Amino acid sequence: MRAKAGKDPARHAEKMRKKAAARAKIMATKQIEKGLLIVNTGKGKGKSTAAFGMVLRALGHGFKVAVIQFIKGSRDIGERKALAAFGDQVSFFACGEGFTWETQNLEKDRALARRTWEEACKALADPDIRLVVLDEINVVLKYGYLDLEDVLATLARRPALQHVVATGRNAPPALIEAADLVTEMSLVKHPFRTGVKAQPGVEY
Repeated sequence: MRAKAGKDPARHAEKMRKKAAARAKIMATKQIEKGLLIVNTGKGKGKSTAAFGMVLRALGHGFKVAVIQFIKGSRDIGERKALAAFGDQVSFFACGEGFTWETQNLEKDRALARRTWEEACKALADPDIRLVVLDEINVVLKYGYLDLEDVLATLARRPALQHVVATGRNAPPALIEAADLVTEMSLVKHPFRTGVKAQPGVEY
């Protein structure tokens, strides 16, 4: 491929050499290895999808993974079917019965959230599990179905090298403060607004 007009290959090579040296100097200062608390929040689509991308990455390295789904338990999702192929390398627990406006039963929603959290606590105490996904826990915390202080304390006590991804809209400020990495998905455009329904392979 020919260089663009006005580009000097020698100057470009020198510029890239300096960039590489600067990058290497920065990377040399990054020596800490620890379990990360990662929060995916915001109104845009992709919070759980990004978390499942991390699940695939962890499985590729041979790590054990636990996926704990709040709220979405009644849905037949593609991720669960696909992850079944990994056998004991991944555990999947879902106990919800849909979103609050679908169940219309506050006490049942709270009980299911507590039951799901009990299962999450088991995973968060297991040093053999390198990645735990707490899918839609942000929504559960927003509604007050779980005690935020208890959740934060449990996350702080987890094994040193265990990564956790918490997904869902409206992540509490205290969870954001405790996190190592926070990504807010912003909504630019969504097909739902033009009458397109949720479809397998895209939304679930």
